[in-house]
Amino acid sequence: MDPFTENVICIIKSIPKGKVMTYGQIGAAAGKARGARQVSRILHSMSRKYDLPWHRVISADGKMKIQHEETRNEQLERLYEEGLEILNGRVDLEVYRYEPK
Repeated sequence: MDPFTENVICIIKSIPKGKVMTYGQIGAAAGKARGARQVSRILHSMSRKYDLPWHRVISADGKMKIQHEETRNEQLERLYEEGLEILNGRVDLEVYRYEPK
């Protein structure tokens, strides 16, 4: 596994309950400022294998971009269970964004 992928997995695992990060934010933190699409592919292909909290990763505008309705509903439900408020399908990143140290 390449270092970027390892970093992405570690960063996603570090997102605490009740917080979210964006694909681009994770890519930049993992070492590729324009790595959002790679983060998406890693998340899609490795979430089960590494038990990643995939539901805590959202788009830069705070929206859930998952196309599959059942999976999108699961993401919303999980975020609600963690205490996030979602208005018009959007998470307020000013309130819920996680900034790893």
